Amino acid sequence: MVHILLFLDVGEIWFRLFDHRPFLSGEIKFFLKEFEEKRSDREVERLFQILERSTEIKDTQIDRVKLASDIHLPTLNANLEVAVSMCNRILEKEEQHRSDTTLIARREIRKADWECFIEDMTQKCSKVDATFQEKEEELKEFYSDLEKKLLIGK
Repeated sequence: MVHILLFLDVGEIWFRLFDHRPFLSGEIKFFLKEFEEKRSDREVERLFQILERSTEIKDTQIDRVKLASDIHLPTLNANLEVAVSMCNRILEKEEQHRSDTTLIARREIRKADWECFIEDMTQKCSKVDATFQEKEEELKEFYSDLEKKLLIGK
C-alpha cells in the first residue's frame, strides 16, 4: 500500500516538474491574442507600405543606379587594379628582403652575439653572487671572532 502511494506521489511530482502543457497552452493563447486582437491589421498595412516602397524604388531608382554605376565603376576598377599592382610590388620587395642571404647571416650573427652576451652576464652574476657569499662568510667569522674576544676580555 505504501509503495502505491509513494509511486503516485512521485508521478504527481514528475507531472508538476516536467508537464509543460498548461504553461504552453497559456503562452499560445497569449501569442494568438497578441497577433489577432491587438495588432489587427497593422502588420498587413506595414507589408503593403513595404511593397509600395519597393515598387517605387524599382520603378525610379534602378535606372539612376545603373547610370551611376556605368559612370563610376570603370574608374573604381582602374583604382583597384593600381592598388593590387602596388600590393604585388610590395610583396615582391618583401620576398627579396626576406630572401637576402646576407641579411639572414647578419641576423644569425646578432643572435649568436646576444646568446654569448647573456651567457657572459650569467657567469658574471654567478661570480658576483659567489664573491658576495664569501665576503658574507668572512664578515660573519670576523664578527663572531670579535664577539668571542670581547667576551673573553670581560
